Amino acid sequence: MKNNNSSFNDSQDEASIDLKPLLYKIVGYWRLFVVTSIIALSIAKFKNGYEEKSYAIHTTISVKEEQNPLFSSSTNIAFNWGGSSNIVETIKARFTSRTHNEKVVKKLKFYIQYLEEGKYRLEDVYGSIPFKIITDPNKFQLANTNIGIQFTEKNKVRVSVNFENTESKRALYEYNENKKISYTPKKIIFEKEFDSRDTIKTPFCEFLIEKKHDFEVTKNYYIQFKNINSIVSKYRRIYIKDLKSGTSLLDLSLTGSNKGRLVDYLNTSVKVLGGDQKENKIAYAIKTKKYIDTLFKNEAKRLQQLEIELSKFKDSTNLYNIESEGNRLFEKIIEIDEALLLKKRSLDYIKNLRDYLISHDQKTKDIPAPTITEINEPTTISNTQELITLVTLKNELEEAGVTAIHPEMIDIRNRIASRKKIVVENLTSLEQKNKNDIKQLNKRLDKLNRELKKIPQLEQELVKYSRNYQQTESNYTYLKQKSYEAGTAIAANVSDIKVLDIAKDVGQGSSKPRTSFNYLVSLMLAIIFPLLYIVIKQLLDDSIGSVEEIEKSYSIPVLGVIGKNTSTTNLAVFERPKSSVAESFRALRSNIKFLTESRDSENKFSRNKTILLTSSVSGEGKTMVSINMATAFALSGKKTILVGLDLRKPKIFNDFNIDNNIGIVNYLINQKTIEEITYKTEIPNMDLIVSGPIPPNPSELILGSNTTKFFNTLKTKYDYIIIDTPPVGLVSDAFELLKYSDANIYVIRQNFSKRGMMKMIDDKYSNGEVQNIGYILNDFSSNGKYGYGYGYGYGYGYGYGNSYHENEKLSIKDRIKNIFSKS
Repeated sequence: MKNNNSSFNDSQDEASIDLKPLLYKIVGYWRLFVVTSIIALSIAKFKNGYEEKSYAIHTTISVKEEQNPLFSSSTNIAFNWGGSSNIVETIKARFTSRTHNEKVVKKLKFYIQYLEEGKYRLEDVYGSIPFKIITDPNKFQLANTNIGIQFTEKNKVRVSVNFENTESKRALYEYNENKKISYTPKKIIFEKEFDSRDTIKTPFCEFLIEKKHDFEVTKNYYIQFKNINSIVSKYRRIYIKDLKSGTSLLDLSLTGSNKGRLVDYLNTSVKVLGGDQKENKIAYAIKTKKYIDTLFKNEAKRLQQLEIELSKFKDSTNLYNIESEGNRLFEKIIEIDEALLLKKRSLDYIKNLRDYLISHDQKTKDIPAPTITEINEPTTISNTQELITLVTLKNELEEAGVTAIHPEMIDIRNRIASRKKIVVENLTSLEQKNKNDIKQLNKRLDKLNRELKKIPQLEQELVKYSRNYQQTESNYTYLKQKSYEAGTAIAANVSDIKVLDIAKDVGQGSSKPRTSFNYLVSLMLAIIFPLLYIVIKQLLDDSIGSVEEIEKSYSIPVLGVIGKNTSTTNLAVFERPKSSVAESFRALRSNIKFLTESRDSENKFSRNKTILLTSSVSGEGKTMVSINMATAFALSGKKTILVGLDLRKPKIFNDFNIDNNIGIVNYLINQKTIEEITYKTEIPNMDLIVSGPIPPNPSELILGSNTTKFFNTLKTKYDYIIIDTPPVGLVSDAFELLKYSDANIYVIRQNFSKRGMMKMIDDKYSNGEVQNIGYILNDFSSNGKYGYGYGYGYGYGYGYGNSYHENEKLSIKDRIKNIFSKS
C-alpha cells in the first residue's frame, strides 16, 4: 500500500510543472543570452544605418463648393458641381490620377534626380545641392544612367558617364511629348570639361547648370534623368485620408527619403489641382465671354457705320428732328424692336441648345450654358443648370480615371439621359411660345409701319436711319453689359480647394527605419531564440542534470555530489587536496557512515567497512570515484585497499602506473596469494589490487568460493575495502558482489546518464533486494543551471566560487564551447 501511494505521488509530481529548475537552467545560459543580445543589437544597428530613411510629410485641405457671389440669375454663369460628397470624391480621384501627377512632375521637373555619394548608397540631395539643372523639354536626355557633375574650378565643370560597355543601347527621353529613342555609346567612359556658364551639350544629353550658392570644388555630384512614367507612378501613391468621417477635410501625405522634395510636391500638387479646378469651373463662362466679345466687336463696327450714315443724311437734308407724330411712331417701333430682339435671341439660343442636345451623345464634354439670353421660364433654367452640373461631374470623373462600368458613373449617365429628355421637352415648349410672341409683335410692327407711311418722305427716311441706329446701339449696350458681367464673374472665381495647413519641413523624424522598434525586436529575438534553443534542448535531453531530478524520479537517496574533475588524472584528492573535488569526496566520506550503521550490529567485522561502487554503463566515472573515495579514507588515517573487480574492462592500473599482468584473477584461479597481488601505492595507508588478465569466465570466477575467502582475509587487514565493479546495466557481476559490501554507491554522471538507466536498481531497492545503497552525482557543474548550493551535506563540489577551488579556470575556447552546452 505504501508503494502504491509512492507511485501515485510520483505521478502527481511528474504531472506538475516545476518552474524553479527550468528558471535555474535558463539563468545558467546567461552567457548565451549576452552573446545573442550583442549579435542582435549589432544587426539592428546595421539595419538602422543601412536602411534608407523615410519621412512622412502631410498637408491638410478642405474641399467645399464656393459659389461666386458676383454670379447672378441673369448671367447664369454659375455652375454646381454636385453635392459635397461628389466633389470630395472627385478631388480624391484627381489627386491620384495619372494626368494630374504627370502635370505636377513636369512642372517641378522631378524626373531629374540629384544624387550624392552616401555611406551605403547614392543619397537624394534635392534642395541642398548647390546647383539646378535647366533643360529644354524638347531635347533628348540620357535616361536611368548616372551623369557625374564635378566642379573643378570656379566656372569649370567636369561631366562624366560610365556606360560600362559599348554594346548595350541606352534610352534617351524627350519629356515634352514623352518620346524615346536609342543611343549606342562609342566608348565606355565619357568625360569632358565644360564652362559651367554655357549649355552642356553631349551626344546623349543637353542641359544648363544654374548655380544656386557656393559649391565645394572637386566634390562629386550625380544627376539622373528618370522615366517619367515610373516617377508619376511613384507619386500616384499619395495617401489621402478623411480627417473626420462625413466632412470635406482631407489629409494628404507622401513618404520618401527627401523631405524637401515631398514638401514641394505636395504644395505644388494642391496648387495645380486648385488651378485646374478653377479653370474647369468657369470653362463655359470663358467660352461665353469669348463669343460675346466677338459679337460686341461686330456691333461696335456696325454702330460706328450707322452713326456716320445718320449724320450724313441729316446734313444733306438739313432735317435734324422728327415731328411729334413721327416721333410717337418712332418710339413705339423702337419698343417693339427691342422686344423682338430679346425674343429672337432667346429663340436662337433655345433652338441651338435643343439641336445640340438631340444631335450629341454623352461623350461630348461641352454643353452651351444659358449665359447671353434672358430665359425667364424657371423650370427650363433649373433643368438646364442641373444638366450642366451632371455633365461637368461626369467629365471630372472620367479625367480622374473612373470607368464607365463604375456604379457612380452608371448612375450619373442615367440621370443625364433623364434630365436631357426633360430639358428638350421644356425647350420645345418654350420655342413654340417664343414663336407665337414674335408673331404677335410682328403684327403690331406692321401696323405701325403702315401708319409711318402717312408722314412726309424725308421724315420716314430719318425714322428709318434712327431706327437702325437705335437697334444697333441697344444691342451694343446689351452685349457690353453681358461682357462685363461675364468678365467680372470669371475674375472673381474662387477654387473649391482651400489649404488649411501647408506641407512643411518642421524637423519631422524619419518614419523608417523604426530605430527603437528594431532594437526592441532584436532584443526580443535575442531572448526568444536562446529560450527556444534551451527548451528544445531540454525536451530532447533525457539525461540526468540535477540532484532534484534524481530525488524526484527515484527512491534511492543521494549521498553526495562530485564536481567536475579538471585534472589530467583521476588522483584528484591526492594531487589537489584543496580543490573543490577533493572537498566533495571528504564530505562524501562523512555521509557514507549513514549507510553502514545498520550493518555494524550484524557484521562481526563491524570496524571494517566494505564499499562497492557501480554504475549503469561505462563512462560515468565509477573508477574515478572509486580511486578518490579510497584516497579520501586513506588520507584520513584509515588503512584502505582498492580492489579492481571490473574483470571485463579494467582501468585502475593506468592511474597508478603499474601493469595489469597480475591481479585478483590470478588469486581466484589459485595462481597467486593475496600478498603477491597486492601493490603498495604512493598514497599513505592505501594498497591496490588490480583485476589482472581478462578471464574468459568472469562471472564464474566471482561466484567461486575463493571470492568469499578473499574478502574475509581483506577485512582482517584493512579498515576500508573499496570495490570497483562492472556497470550493472551491462553485466550482473556487481549484483553477485553485493553480499560482501556494507555500503553500495551507484554513480550517476551529470548530462551523461539517462533517466531510465537507474530504474532497475531502484526497483530492486524498492522491493528490498538491495539495501544500504545511495546515488552519487558525478562530474557536476552548476553554472546556475541546476540551482545554487544544494547543501553542505552533499559537499562543496556542488558549487564553485569557494576558497577550495584552485587552478580550475577554463580556457577561452572551452568557455565559448560551454556557452552552447550544459556542462
